[in-house]
Amino acid sequence: MEIEDTIKKVMATELFVEAPTELIGLDESLRNVHGLDSLGFVELRVQCEDIFGVRISDEDFSPDNFRSVRAVADLVRRLRAETT
Repeated sequence: MEIEDTIKKVMATELFVEAPTELIGLDESLRNVHGLDSLGFVELRVQCEDIFGVRISDEDFSPDNFRSVRAVADLVRRLRAETT
């Protein structure tokens, strides 16, 4: 859950999602529930790359991989596993 918690913290502090981290559900839509727009998704991508030390390709930067906190965390885990 460490990755998920970090993503929630980024959403609350860097992306200004108006929900406390403990109320951000793992499977809630980042766009429909939390209001992330295209700029917000780009910022989340950059933050994940910086914090988790991964490179998110344009191919991986897809609506499927960025639909929820859980999906982003799964992507980060997969990218970390590929680089080790």
